[in-house]
Amino acid sequence: MTTQPLLQSLINSLDTAIIGKQQQIKLALACILANGHLLIEDLPGMGKTTLAHGLANVLGLNFSRLQFTSDLLPADVLGVNIFDAQSQQFVFHSGPIFSNLILCDEINRASPKTQSALLEAMEEHQVSIDGVTHALPSPFFVIATQNPLHQSGTYPLPESQLDRFLMRIQIGYPSEQAELAMLKAQFDDSPQQLTPLLTQEQLQQAQQQVIKIKVSDAILNYVLRLVTHSRESNQFANALSPRASKAIIRSAKSWAFVEGRDFVVPEDIQAILPAVAEHRLRSAQSDLLNSQSLSALLLESVDPLAA
Repeated sequence: MTTQPLLQSLINSLDTAIIGKQQQIKLALACILANGHLLIEDLPGMGKTTLAHGLANVLGLNFSRLQFTSDLLPADVLGVNIFDAQSQQFVFHSGPIFSNLILCDEINRASPKTQSALLEAMEEHQVSIDGVTHALPSPFFVIATQNPLHQSGTYPLPESQLDRFLMRIQIGYPSEQAELAMLKAQFDDSPQQLTPLLTQEQLQQAQQQVIKIKVSDAILNYVLRLVTHSRESNQFANALSPRASKAIIRSAKSWAFVEGRDFVVPEDIQAILPAVAEHRLRSAQSDLLNSQSLSALLLESVDPLAA
């Protein structure tokens, strides 16, 4: 895998911006290598935007940031047709979504109507304005940040939109050592700037290598047992869909690639399942189970070695 040393350099570079969070960095990178969209949910000030900026920088992608607010309109995201008096015709003015990577900051502060404007773009990599379809750049990724729903001024994302995100991750508080390193770094006279480490061509080559990662029948059966248990068990009000099954396989292949292997093992499924499944599952006993325990419950219920 010719890009493997580059991927490790990329992870190390991002680790200088998000100190002590290599697991989250690797998941975010695996999400992009699997050509998926990423949702980062956490409290303000945890490094959500920093991670998104860092990924855009090291991957050499054109980047747009859009701050989602309650008064944001779909046209502010997608673009709008404006009448040109000189040419006597409507001219399309593209919105910030026409970038390789768009950061939708605090996406759940916008109204459901504006949130839903992203659905076509995320699924089909195109937008339709007044009956005309406009293709988005390639590659195209959405990284959205989200504040916890208990905070004021937030709207829950529709399930249909949550399902478009390949992964949802949380960054969490840093360790004492990592936070100390961050505090010292702010006084550095020459802070390290993240620079592009991959070209778009190298990124696309890596994505093609991810597609070729081998998945055995035993792994496929393991995934099928997981999703079947989510559907047949009375523990989950929302089960895993066929789209979720494909997402698990895509993510596991990408994780195996990041780990330097050309085949998937059960540990790859277990590593990515919380990020892929948590935002798709809903407990049938929400007063007894919190969302963080759902994927663990699923993994505990299914033996990876069963026939």
